[in-house]
Amino acid sequence: MSDKNFVDYVKICGRSGHGGAGSAHLHRDKRTNKGGPDGGDGGRGGHIILRGNAQRWTLLHLKYMKHVIAGNGEPGGKSRSTGADGEDIILEVPLGTVAKNAETDEILFEINHHDETKILVKGGRGGLGNFHFRSSTNQTPRYAQPGEPGLEIWNILELKVLADVGLVGFPNAGKSTLLSAITAAKPKIGAYPFTTLVPNLGIVSYRDARSFIMADIPGIIEDAHKGKGLGIRFLKHIERNAVLLFMIPIDAKDIMEEYRILLNELAHFNSELLDKRRLLAITKSDVVDEETRLLIDQELNIDIPYLFISSITGYNLEVLKDKLWELMND
Repeated sequence: MSDKNFVDYVKICGRSGHGGAGSAHLHRDKRTNKGGPDGGDGGRGGHIILRGNAQRWTLLHLKYMKHVIAGNGEPGGKSRSTGADGEDIILEVPLGTVAKNAETDEILFEINHHDETKILVKGGRGGLGNFHFRSSTNQTPRYAQPGEPGLEIWNILELKVLADVGLVGFPNAGKSTLLSAITAAKPKIGAYPFTTLVPNLGIVSYRDARSFIMADIPGIIEDAHKGKGLGIRFLKHIERNAVLLFMIPIDAKDIMEEYRILLNELAHFNSELLDKRRLLAITKSDVVDEETRLLIDQELNIDIPYLFISSITGYNLEVLKDKLWELMND
């Protein structure tokens, strides 16, 4: 998917349908000149509905759909016939979509399952026909309820990528190379910062025909939570990952310091991210010999499990899969 085609934020004005008016009809036929009330109810106004679709990965199809208008309900009729409901508008969204009120920023709901449906903007109720208002003291009511007006609300749809494992690291830490090495994904790879500008997903094949989803998140830099680099634009995608795989190259100036900075950025963005299971992969281990790896291993003092890997030679990649699977299912 190209960078331009990945859209994870849209703002939409949804206008639901008005409810149909109830009928104030009085029964008449060739045998009855003055019958009782038989007015039917009005139909409800159309809803604006979100439906999860596992085949969609972006909100691109909604980017230019600024106004969405549902149909109005039809009025009730005679013989207690109910008016037709207004036409619902169903918007398909990728899994991991969060709906918010644009004015209050209140989270309304999340769509996390295929074919899951939630009402984004509710249609107005249809009015009651005069049949409902008959009584012993008012046997021929000549009035009925009007339909409820629909609502016009601006909402924000925000996509947070759903994945089992999220890759966390500075630009050029080897995240995209790892994703391409152990999945069929083909992310852009380059020897310059911010090669990855959108999250990339890949399915990792595991033992006994099992698999899990890995997400390559664009690189984090220090003070990303303040808006530097790509800012918090993509930090939100890490919120949906079950396991965080920190990646730091073996030729980094200070592995422990880089890990501390990454952890600090996550903590400032959302402290709950620190509760997620973590694993550190020290990448590009093929550029040093075994003796150097042992020296680095002896100097490391990090409070999470770690291992040395190389996506180029395949060194320890199977061990990495085992450890990730263990963390996901612990």
